[in-house]
Amino acid sequence: MTQTAADEHAVSAGYRYDEASGDRAVTFFERFLRHSKGRWAGQPFVLLDWQRDRLIRPLFGWLDEHGRRRFKSGYVEIPKKNGKSSLCSGIAIYLLLGDEEPGAEVYCAAADRDQAGLVFRESANMIRQSPELSRRLKIIASTNRIVDEGTFSFLKTISREAYSAEGMNIHGLIFDELHAQRDRALWDALRYGGAARDQPLNLSITTAGHDRNSICWEQRCFSEDVIEGRVKAPTHLGLIYAAAPDDDWTSEEVWRKANPSLGETIRVEDMRAACDEAKASPAKEAGFKRYRLNIWGQQVTRWLSTERWDACGTDFDAADLEGEPCFAALDLSLTTDLTALALVFPQNGWKIVMKYYAPEEGVVQREHKDHVPYQLWGAEGRLQLTPGTVVDYEFVRSDIMAASEMYDVRSLAVDPWNAVKLSTEMQDDGIPVAKFRQGYASMSPAAKEFERLVISGDIDHGNCPVLRWMAGNAVVSMDPAGNIKPNKAKSMNRIDGLVAAVMAVGVACASGMESGSVYEGRGMVVL
Repeated sequence: MTQTAADEHAVSAGYRYDEASGDRAVTFFERFLRHSKGRWAGQPFVLLDWQRDRLIRPLFGWLDEHGRRRFKSGYVEIPKKNGKSSLCSGIAIYLLLGDEEPGAEVYCAAADRDQAGLVFRESANMIRQSPELSRRLKIIASTNRIVDEGTFSFLKTISREAYSAEGMNIHGLIFDELHAQRDRALWDALRYGGAARDQPLNLSITTAGHDRNSICWEQRCFSEDVIEGRVKAPTHLGLIYAAAPDDDWTSEEVWRKANPSLGETIRVEDMRAACDEAKASPAKEAGFKRYRLNIWGQQVTRWLSTERWDACGTDFDAADLEGEPCFAALDLSLTTDLTALALVFPQNGWKIVMKYYAPEEGVVQREHKDHVPYQLWGAEGRLQLTPGTVVDYEFVRSDIMAASEMYDVRSLAVDPWNAVKLSTEMQDDGIPVAKFRQGYASMSPAAKEFERLVISGDIDHGNCPVLRWMAGNAVVSMDPAGNIKPNKAKSMNRIDGLVAAVMAVGVACASGMESGSVYEGRGMVVL
C-alpha cells in the first residue's frame, strides 16, 4: 500500500501497517455484507478500489505497538452517489463485530431522525441479506437498535433531537452527513464518549456543505491541514474528494477527480445530463458543483498556494544576518491569539525571521482547539510562552530590543489600535515606530507585494513551520475597488504571523529600499 507523508511520520512515531489486519476488514465486507439496493441488491459488498485502498485498509490496518488502531478519528468528504451510505453502514457493522470488543457500543449519528433512520435501515437490510449476520444479530426496529447478545454489544442510531449522553461508552461513532449538523452540540457531546475504550473511532462521512462556521467546515480544514502536512496528527485520517473552485466543472476529467466511483455507482451519462441542466440554470449550477463535485457553497479559497509557499524556503541561519538592515512589524494579541514579531531583510533575498508569543496558561487547551503543537514550538524556541493568561508585552519589548542590537532595524510597523503604550515605550527605547493600520488602504499594497514575492519565489520564509501553518490558513477579503487584505475572521485558523510578515514587507517597500514593487510611484498609505 502506498504510504503518504503522514504515514511516514506515523512510522517514525511507532505505528506500523499490518497487512493481515487491513485484509481482514476487506474480507469482512466481501464475505459477510451484501448490498440491499439497486442493481447490486443481494450481491456481496465488493469494495471499490478507493474504498478498499484509501479507506478500509488504512483505517483498520494501521496499528500501534500494542496492536490497537492507529486512527482515532477520520473525516471522509465525497459527493453524493459514490456509495457513501452503504459504506457508513458497513463500517458500523464491522465496528460492532470485527474488533471483537466486549460490550461494544456503536452509534450512527445524524442531524435528524429521518437521516438517522436511513442509516439504520441500510444497516438492517445489509444484515438481513447476510445469512451469517442475520443468525447472529437481532434487529429491533422499534428502537433503531441492532444487538449482538453474545458479546452484549449493540449498534444504535442517534440524532440531535433524541440525544441523551447518559451512560454512553462509545467504541465506534459514525457521523453521517456532518455538514447537516445545525450546530456543534451533538458533536461536542459525543466526541469524548470513547475515552474509556482502548481503540475508539470517531468517523465522519459527508458531502460538502455551505456553512463555514460549522463543525463540518472545521473538520474539513483540519483534515486538509493533515493531508497537506501543515499539521502532524498521526491518529487522524483525512480523505477528501472534491473539485477545486477554479476547475472546469463541465470537464469529465474534473468529474472523475471528485467522484472516484464514476462509472460504477454513477453513470457517466447521468453526470453529463446533470451538467447540461446546470449549464442552463445558475441555481442548478450551484447544486451541481456542491453535490456532484463537492465544491462548498460560498467557499473561501486559501490565499497562498502551499506548493508555491514551500518552494520559497531555505534553512538559513538568522545569525548570519547580523548587522543587516531589516524592517519589523508586530501583530499584537489581546488574549488567546498569538502575538507575532516579523523581521524582513529586503536586501538579503527578502528573508523573514519570526518570533511568536502566547500565554503559558491554557496552552494545552489551545493545542487541542487549534490542532498544532504549541508546546513543541515552545521547546524549539519558535514560540515564547509567557507567564499568565495574556501575553506579557515585556517579553515582546525585550525581544525587539535584542533584535535592534543584533540587526539594523530601520522601522517597526505597529497597528496603533491596541499598541499605544508599547509603541510609546519602543520609541523611548530608540526604535523608530511606524503606525500601520490593518485596513485596506495600508494592507492592500503590502498584501499584493507579499503575494507577488511568494508567486515569483523571491521571498525566503526560512521553512518556519508556524508561518507555514498560518500561510495555509490565510484567506483574503476584497473591497469593491479590488483592494485585498488578510481576513482573520474568514481564515481557517490563526494568521497573526502572516499578518505581521505582510506588514513588515509593506513598511520595507515604503522605505524605498526595493524598487519595482506596487509601491513605486505612489508610496504607502500610513493612517
